[in-house]
Amino acid sequence: MATLRRAVRLASSLQPPWPRQRVQVFSSAPSQTSEKHVPYQKTLKESSPPERGPSQPLPASADVVVVGGGSVGCQTVYHLAKTGGASVVLLERDRLTSGTTWHTAGLLWQLRPSDVEVELLAHTRDVVSRDLEQETGLHTGWIQNGGLFIASNKQRLDEYKRLMSLGKVYGVESYVLSPGETKSLYPLMNVDDLYGTLYVPKDGTMDPAGTCTSLARAATARGARIIENCPVTGVEVRTDDLGVRRVAAVVTSHGTIQTPCVVNCAGVWAPALGEMAGVNVPLVAMHHAYVVTERIEGIQNMPNVRDHDASVYLRLQGDALSVGGYESNPIFWEEVTDNFAFGLFDLDWDVFTQHIEGAVNRVPVLERTGIKSTVCGPESFTADHKPLMGEAPEVRGFFLGCGFNSAGMMLGGGCGKELAHWILHGRPEKDMYGYDIRRFHPSLTGNNRWLRERSHESYAKNYSVVFPYDEPLAGRNTRKDPLHEELLQQGCVFQERHGWERPGWFSPRGKAQVLDYDYYGAYGHKPHEDYAYNQLLSDEYTFDFPAHHKVIRNECLTCRNAVAVFDMSYFGKFYLVGPEAGKAADWLFTADVSKPPGTTVYTCMLNARGGVESDLTVSPIAPGSQDSALAPAFEGEGYYLAVGGAVAQQNWSHVTQTLQDQRFQCQLIDRSEELGMISIQGPSSRSVLQEVLDSDLSNEAFPFSTHKLVKAAGCMVRAMRLSFVGEMGWELHVPRKHCVRVYRSIMKAGAKYGITNAGYRAIDSLSIEKGYRHWHADLRPDDTPLEAGLAFTCKLKAGIPFLGREAMEAQQAAGLFRRLVCFTVDEKVPMFGLEAIWRNGKVIGHIRRADFGYAINKTIAYGYIRNPEGGLVTPEFVKKGNYFLERMGIPYPAKAHTKSPFDPENKRVRGIY
Repeated sequence: MATLRRAVRLASSLQPPWPRQRVQVFSSAPSQTSEKHVPYQKTLKESSPPERGPSQPLPASADVVVVGGGSVGCQTVYHLAKTGGASVVLLERDRLTSGTTWHTAGLLWQLRPSDVEVELLAHTRDVVSRDLEQETGLHTGWIQNGGLFIASNKQRLDEYKRLMSLGKVYGVESYVLSPGETKSLYPLMNVDDLYGTLYVPKDGTMDPAGTCTSLARAATARGARIIENCPVTGVEVRTDDLGVRRVAAVVTSHGTIQTPCVVNCAGVWAPALGEMAGVNVPLVAMHHAYVVTERIEGIQNMPNVRDHDASVYLRLQGDALSVGGYESNPIFWEEVTDNFAFGLFDLDWDVFTQHIEGAVNRVPVLERTGIKSTVCGPESFTADHKPLMGEAPEVRGFFLGCGFNSAGMMLGGGCGKELAHWILHGRPEKDMYGYDIRRFHPSLTGNNRWLRERSHESYAKNYSVVFPYDEPLAGRNTRKDPLHEELLQQGCVFQERHGWERPGWFSPRGKAQVLDYDYYGAYGHKPHEDYAYNQLLSDEYTFDFPAHHKVIRNECLTCRNAVAVFDMSYFGKFYLVGPEAGKAADWLFTADVSKPPGTTVYTCMLNARGGVESDLTVSPIAPGSQDSALAPAFEGEGYYLAVGGAVAQQNWSHVTQTLQDQRFQCQLIDRSEELGMISIQGPSSRSVLQEVLDSDLSNEAFPFSTHKLVKAAGCMVRAMRLSFVGEMGWELHVPRKHCVRVYRSIMKAGAKYGITNAGYRAIDSLSIEKGYRHWHADLRPDDTPLEAGLAFTCKLKAGIPFLGREAMEAQQAAGLFRRLVCFTVDEKVPMFGLEAIWRNGKVIGHIRRADFGYAINKTIAYGYIRNPEGGLVTPEFVKKGNYFLERMGIPYPAKAHTKSPFDPENKRVRGIY
């Protein structure tokens, strides 16, 4: 049997003429080198005749039909059945697990740099390690042998320390170990090049067949029907009287099931199922591999290992190891075939060999260890390495539960529970926006170049350190606003959000263009040399203050002391118009927007549980007959909606679905691409704009929270007196063709006032300093306005019904058991979120969002806190505590604030300086 080290030498020396896929390098015996099988004692594979029928008759109808019998499909059916009240059917084209689940490594790591993912993983662990065995008497194959994360440098260990601090909030036991302590725990490990490790003793592994068999047993015991050998051949979609496309039935070669709900858990085959219903499913299929070693003396009971810097994992497999990882040149499965059940590919050693050096370096005994088998199967991967979940925007009743990036086993329990709640109640319980299909704009989900590039980069960087200010290099320049080229020439360093290139900050070094993706030199692409944009990103790969801290400081303080201009053109810009637009607005928005045209209102939109689905500004507008981007033609009532560009599709979908559910007679119009948005903020903003606009900008003529159509540099624009940064300022909503002209006029007029360009890095700092909320950071669908300190946005004193009002009233009556609190830290130390919050010696929450406030010269952090005794979190509770924020294991004294520490009286936005 060949050893791992010999595999390296042979793979580098072997040359064609042999076909590459037939090169076998791991063994001296040809009959052994072609061995392909998974390392599990039991699978659900069986030899069957080619023609076979479904395992049981199909029902005529069902409330929910889940398609795909892998981990996520089985978990979803289990949780649907456990909830009760719905008839549920699972259809599997072959046998359970036969697609990608059967060959998965089955690892479960409890810590991730996301509070939601930590909660999802915890639920999976509970289901697999406890619940299923109690319910069915079957052993799922759960083995708790622990997990060990390897750090070869300070930055990596800093990342692990951040995970450790977050783990304390959720009771996840973890320890940072020295190289010596690591050697004592894992004697076979080479620790000479280690900086340290993170040990999580209750991590473990799952068995695919055992887990899915147990899930199926538990689900069927509660009335669910699981039908194998029943491929789906079509999805019937019908259009209702409002023109809304809805799921009507699932078609198979053995019959049709009438149903209003289909759940696509088909893994790499999910795009084909989506196509049957006219739904884009943005994932790609790739080969993903590991090898199984021969027996290793002394490896028994060792923890699983993730050596991120070597891009390799070592999974305990009894008395052997499975070795795998994420390579820079994965193989795409270009043509996914329907009949690939319990299938494996030949392993491409030229691709896989890069993992072997890292594995041998970490566990040297592998150099003398043979290879028992190879496991190379298909897996589905997505543009951001996150799953695809939720109701598809194209078809009501068509849900996604796919694209799990080889993490379907470990995330399946938590995601199955959330998906079941989503289906039955319209929204999940947790903040699942990071997985929601609505995080992608439709122009991206159907863009194959973007999908392929981003999926490759996310795969190749899966084990990279997650730095706070990193940006993708793939799939860029997809959506550009009208000022893009103008700002690029002025040194703009762009960020990517929702496909848009938006200004991040402005580099004094000059132009830093985002170039076409080079695949990091893979697939014959020549890597870029002297890539200025990439170098600027690399300079900020740190958990300390970033390299460009002083540049961001200058942008922020110029805004505070003089005037800054922000290009916010990527914002979503919608019009809600029609005969029942007023009724719709009353129902959608928490604030009273039944104001005269010319008013602008900051408001939230909620779900039925009172969770915040959006915060936005709503401006009533007058009807008219001349249609333009600034003023659409409509009759009845109308509102102009401005929403954060990164979540524009989330907002569009929420409004659209609410209009459909309530059957309001009105229309939502998207003018995001047709309008730019230029924000001018700071004490000198009025002086600058008074030279550009043809309107009186005094407090009396143009008060805060109002808007009007005016001319800017001779061009008609909609000016709004608003601020995202806590200063006096105006937003100009400008037709695309006039944006450059208006921008240049502003910069010319502002020159004598010291005007500067500023980007979203500055907005992030300025807004947190003022206490303004950011959706999906301070505000999420699992937070309420009362908890977030936004009660002033809610018309609770009026008798107007709105979505989520009943939940809000109930919470108001019961009191708050959690509350968003502002903290400042006097010591000059950077924070980025996920830090643990300690009060009087007890962990009571974690930081959601943090940044440095340059005007107050302190770190500012916001996080939700709870009462560890289970009581209410009152303002008095907040004030009386003694607080520390734990950053990478080190506690820093912090002060809690019940009001913003900067301009708490809101004088500056009103022009009072």
